[in-house]
Amino acid sequence: MLHDTAQLDLMFQALSDPTRRDMVERLSQGPTSVSELAKPFDMSLPAIVQHLQLLEASGLVRSEKVGRVRTCRIEPEAFRRAEKWISDRRRSWERRLDKLGDYLATQDAGDKRKGRT
Repeated sequence: MLHDTAQLDLMFQALSDPTRRDMVERLSQGPTSVSELAKPFDMSLPAIVQHLQLLEASGLVRSEKVGRVRTCRIEPEAFRRAEKWISDRRRSWERRLDKLGDYLATQDAGDKRKGRT
């Protein structure tokens, strides 16, 4: 569980930056080389590589080098883990809000019986 938490922290840290989110968005269209991925950004290639290293450390992106070309691709399983964590939190809060709604409805019904508004 601790490893999962640390990995999840890295995922959210990686996605907290707009440049990295843009990279993930581009990679969601399919694998691409680092040089192609860097084209739309007004930053040095070493800066792009640093962003990619964090994305790789988080498990969201994977890269491989063939010859002189490093190609990056999305790692879908990492996104499924993040999605599961978010879904679990959403279900928990929905249950809590449903309970609160039920409680407030009973309070409102009791107030109406007593003539309060």
